[in-house]
Amino acid sequence: MSSRPVVFGAAYSVYVRAVRLVLHEKGVAYDQVDVDVFAPSGPPAAHLARHPFGRIPAFEHDGFRLYESGAIERYIDAAFDGPKLQPTEPHAQARMNQALGVLDAYCYRTLVWDIFVERVRAPATGRAPDEARIAAALPRAETCLRALVEIGGAGPWLAGPMLTLADLHAVPMLVYFRLAPEGAAVIARHPRIAAWLDAMMARPGMAATRSPLE
Repeated sequence: MSSRPVVFGAAYSVYVRAVRLVLHEKGVAYDQVDVDVFAPSGPPAAHLARHPFGRIPAFEHDGFRLYESGAIERYIDAAFDGPKLQPTEPHAQARMNQALGVLDAYCYRTLVWDIFVERVRAPATGRAPDEARIAAALPRAETCLRALVEIGGAGPWLAGPMLTLADLHAVPMLVYFRLAPEGAAVIARHPRIAAWLDAMMARPGMAATRSPLE
């Protein structure tokens, strides 16, 4: 397949960034088309044709359309040359998939919406943070980081000894989480997550996909 893939979505989105990070790690040139799903009139009709739920990202490659970041990430890893980002050994593969499930089911809303958005984005947009929401989320955030440490075992990556889709899926969430003072304090209590995050920040794809909210 020779045509350049296209990522539809906004640069601030953690899930759009995760897909872009996978493309960078694979060394794949791509195009990004900005989509504002929060426009007053709602997601554009053209985007709803790509993603019936009006979320981001959506993806297209050589006429093949796909949505849901996890599916897109797995497709990129399978369809393009470059370093493999999914282990083939069953236990390691299961740990990667477990980490991905934990990130989507438990970490995303807690770390990003309940803490980062309330502490960092709300004041930036003229709204007072919901202190009760932040306080309620902090114990869940501790549980999220403990779970990621346990899944990764000896590490150094989130699913064990090799960089996988789990790392690229997680890092946009943890970057935002660390921007909140409470998030930075939680990460500091988990040295392996702190070291992992520093290692991820040093990878070239992180600078290339830097969020405008950082």
